[in-house]
Amino acid sequence: MEHNFWHSKWQKNEIGFHEPQGNALLVKFADMLLGKTNPSSKPMRIFVPLCGKTRDIHWLLSQGADVVGAELSEVAIKQLFDELGVSPTVTVSSKGKIYSHDGLTVFVGDIFELNEDDLGEVNGVYDRAALVALPETLRRQYTNHLATITRHAPQLIISFEYDQNEMAGPPFSVDENTVQALYSDIFDIQLLERSELVGGLKGKVKANNLVFHLHANNMP
Repeated sequence: MEHNFWHSKWQKNEIGFHEPQGNALLVKFADMLLGKTNPSSKPMRIFVPLCGKTRDIHWLLSQGADVVGAELSEVAIKQLFDELGVSPTVTVSSKGKIYSHDGLTVFVGDIFELNEDDLGEVNGVYDRAALVALPETLRRQYTNHLATITRHAPQLIISFEYDQNEMAGPPFSVDENTVQALYSDIFDIQLLERSELVGGLKGKVKANNLVFHLHANNMP
């Protein structure tokens, strides 16, 4: 991964990709990820790759889910816990630092260094900022790795669709054909929504929001 690029973005606070209020599409389609569970049952454990300090984590926690994140920038992780108003426990493993508090655990470092034993049981994956952040050369490696370390857990993916010639990413354009090409050998893929991104992407180009639900195609 392009470590220096993302470390620089966080150090300079160049985080235009960050949504301070969370994502409305997550709220709209949360049942696809969390299900309609009995409040007394075991919490759903959701993995958020390349999580940054997304407010979506706050919302998932508020719904009773446990959240596991992976993030390259320790600056982002510290800000995440500061904005939650909690003091995390910081431990060190062979993979690096781990920040945790109650139902939230975040691994510091390169997601490609994590394996399924590091993550433990994962019931679902919420990918809003990971796939669209990666250049085409890394996407196949990422999608295969993500499926492996989460044991093919269902996924909710939110991506963008726009003319890549009009603006360089990230976030990159990841359209339906791209998701099909990356995931269809492992998952059944359902396009839940295609809708106009009001105001365009970064206010520069016309774009659509795309929402996908993925379920392992060898599962009932």
